[in-house]
Amino acid sequence: MTQQMTLYTEERAVFGPEGLDQLITTLADRGFRVIGPTVRDGAVVYDDIAAAADLPAGWADEQTNGRYRLTQRGDKALFGYTHSAQSWKRYLHPPEARLWAARRLNGAFALLPETHEPQPLAFIGVRACELAAIAVQDRVFLGSGVVDPTYAAHRQGLFIVAVNCGQAGGTCFCASLNTGPRATSGFDLALTEIAHKDEHYFVVEVGSARGAEVLAATAHRPATDDEALAPERITARTAARMGRSLDTGGLKELLYDNLEHPRWEQVAQRCLACANCTMVCPTCFCATIEDTTDLTGSRAERWRKWDSCFTMDFSYIHGGSVRFSARARYRQWLVHKLATWVDQFGTFGCVGCGRCITWCPVGIDLTEEARAIRETSGRMQKKEVVNDAND
Repeated sequence: MTQQMTLYTEERAVFGPEGLDQLITTLADRGFRVIGPTVRDGAVVYDDIAAAADLPAGWADEQTNGRYRLTQRGDKALFGYTHSAQSWKRYLHPPEARLWAARRLNGAFALLPETHEPQPLAFIGVRACELAAIAVQDRVFLGSGVVDPTYAAHRQGLFIVAVNCGQAGGTCFCASLNTGPRATSGFDLALTEIAHKDEHYFVVEVGSARGAEVLAATAHRPATDDEALAPERITARTAARMGRSLDTGGLKELLYDNLEHPRWEQVAQRCLACANCTMVCPTCFCATIEDTTDLTGSRAERWRKWDSCFTMDFSYIHGGSVRFSARARYRQWLVHKLATWVDQFGTFGCVGCGRCITWCPVGIDLTEEARAIRETSGRMQKKEVVNDAND
């Protein structure tokens, strides 16, 4: 696991795009499978990369309710977009994972050994909100009393190169949750990109002993006093330009006190229960189990696959679904994210990345729903008191 920053570095360093290319090569030479952002099918996605040339040079993204598109920045910034259309979750908590396999042997089934020894991963370009999301899933899969072997195997040895955000997206609200836009822990190396017409370089912060070791194998120079201040200066500007905001004061109690608020029915009239929000969310972990056999009945397998609390079958118990309405399913999702998750894991289940807003086909905005409940909560309570008095 990565360790806290500020333990291993005396000075911040600087390297150019060629240094980043060398960093990627160094990690690959050390046996890492290097994953980073690249452009495919009109979107920035996380995929295998071999060099800095694979990164989305010169691309930015425009995000708002139910809308995403790439645009040209006019410079050569490699991390000039907000974040990928997908999250890093798919590499640590895969969409499909085989739990066990068995084959028929002498009239009985014998379990086949299931190995969890994937190639160690190196993530390039992890945003602060995504570092927070990985920390949340660490609590779920590693720190809740039962260790998930699949997650643990992919998480073990993970090398993280974070990138501080130089711009906020239209649906970002990480500043409201103190999860960004600056990476402060959970990384091996953190980069702050400066890209102008006449200069292009990265200020590098070291967050672990492994990070210091890899940086030492990469051509770099000490940062000047002005360059060393770039991470704080740039991310402070980004924090002031968030596309959304979320008032977290007393939020858990607010939601608990308004489980029957009419806003749930209003949002349900728009919600398609398509599960897009949970699929793109970097912290959602709901899954289902499927058993399969081959046509001969001689081999059986059990698979874990991503599922969503928005599907009717997810809450099915003998006799029917517990949450049969879109109202109940949306309320379950939002209240879990912003209230019951706190009781379970000691933190919000939301990190403010805004993906659920961007990728909702009808543009439902989590921050707007929470705000609407807060603004009308007092009036609803007064109405209930009056009704009780009249009764």
